[in-house]
Amino acid sequence: MFQPKTYRGSFNAWLLHFLETHMDRIYGDRKREVFRGLPARVIEIGPGTGANLRYYPGGTEVIAIEPNPMMYPRLQANADRHGIELEIRSIKGEAMDLASGSVEAVVGTLVLCTVDDPKRVVSEVHRILKPGGRYIFLEHVAAPHGSYLSTFQNLLHKPWHWLSEGCNLNRDTHNILWAAGFSSIDMNCFMLNPGFVPITPHIFGMAIR
Repeated sequence: MFQPKTYRGSFNAWLLHFLETHMDRIYGDRKREVFRGLPARVIEIGPGTGANLRYYPGGTEVIAIEPNPMMYPRLQANADRHGIELEIRSIKGEAMDLASGSVEAVVGTLVLCTVDDPKRVVSEVHRILKPGGRYIFLEHVAAPHGSYLSTFQNLLHKPWHWLSEGCNLNRDTHNILWAAGFSSIDMNCFMLNPGFVPITPHIFGMAIR
């Protein structure tokens, strides 16, 4: 029996793996600068196939909050390749099984676009972080309302959402972060090349609990 969800899951796992080198060219310099200062134990929400694992120091313990089992084989292979101690928890970011105020650092890149409830995920990140703990984020967000790009995102939203297993082109993720109650947020905005117009602009930065 044809199961679209299974085929989409397999396709997206392959696609993320295939694009890792290209994504490194786009995001790598930004990630290396921030990731080098992370502690020895990190929570990563939605790591997919493990594109970020190359940026952690060898021996880092990464607890991966990843509900999609299609990602697990390549995620584990990346962990082995880069010397990362990986623990996969097949739960959603909306309900993480971690104690409040127990975590020094959380990483989430290109994940809030796909979760069911981004406000809840960010609230959970805020909850589990220790005072002074860091949330490293990289997300694509909705273009300015009323712009040509915003219109394009809205038109493309439904097929994109279906094909990419829930990715939303038009979420105001930056506003969710500003409203989450962090003590400080350092957020930068940048645009991608025209070939990636649907998933731009981007925000990148750090929120402190």
